[in-house]
Amino acid sequence: MPVGVPKVPFQCAEEEDESWVDLYNRLYRERFLFLGQVVDSEISNQLVGLMVYLNIEDNTKDQYLFINTPGGWIIPGIGIYDAMQFVQADVHTVGMGLAASMGSFILLGGAITKRLAFPHARVMMHQPACLFYDVNMRETVMETEEVLVLRETLTMVYAQRTGKPFWVVSKDMERDTFMSATEAQAYGIVDLVGVE
Repeated sequence: MPVGVPKVPFQCAEEEDESWVDLYNRLYRERFLFLGQVVDSEISNQLVGLMVYLNIEDNTKDQYLFINTPGGWIIPGIGIYDAMQFVQADVHTVGMGLAASMGSFILLGGAITKRLAFPHARVMMHQPACLFYDVNMRETVMETEEVLVLRETLTMVYAQRTGKPFWVVSKDMERDTFMSATEAQAYGIVDLVGVE
């Protein structure tokens, strides 16, 4: 039997009585955001909307993005990354469980010195891929060209934010590169490893 999203009591400043809100709604009000699924347009739009709204509400309070994702679509992931750079408040990123593929890119996008991984978190980076089934040759060539442009963009961001040379990041992205939290810190994807 599914548990569903738990409800917790919450009292708004202008209300006398507490009301019951779902757990995530309550956490959003404290600026705790969660990416706990495959990155797609829906979750990307939700997170971007929340980050922008919280920035409008108070751009001096930091936001915290908890990441546990196997990755997902490139463009929605870049949208989340760009929103993190756009908002004036610092966005802390917290890797827990798995931050793979676009998850590692989003983890990397947190404010420098405010990117953290839990001790048992795993991080994986690799090159973007495309799907070549059921398309004609012209579309395959166009998609390949776009993937190459995206690969260069992602590699450049990894290089800038980790301090690694472009060629090192490019070589490491040629295959699935799995890292422990400590290895991700040494690579420059995160700045801190949480204590056990």
